[in-house]
Amino acid sequence: MEIITGVERRRRWRVEDKLQIVAETEQPGACFAAIARRYDVSRGLLWNWRSQARRGVLTLRPPASFLPVHVVRDASGGAVQAASEARRLRDRQSDTDGRIEIDLPDGTVVRVGPDVSAAALRRVMAAVRR
Repeated sequence: MEIITGVERRRRWRVEDKLQIVAETEQPGACFAAIARRYDVSRGLLWNWRSQARRGVLTLRPPASFLPVHVVRDASGGAVQAASEARRLRDRQSDTDGRIEIDLPDGTVVRVGPDVSAAALRRVMAAVRR
């Protein structure tokens, strides 16, 4: 039995801890109730974390990174755009249907239409990151 004196406060779980506990539930032969008792977490909360992890809501997000930008000038002193950059700008100007374009550091371009669900996009981006 646990006796709580004073004002009871809500525990704050770090994402790393949640993911570690959820990973234990995914192990073969793991007892969901025993894991919840071990960490003193309700089974409902643990089930919620597990659902969030499977949907991609509960993840460790990589830190933001910045990419270097290089501007190259031609002999006349004007800035020169690479052919691919000029094409992308032209496509963006002519594209008014709500499409999103994601340029990744390795040169991969992911174009997403308005009809793509967030869950599908999350799965594609997870596959591309690997």
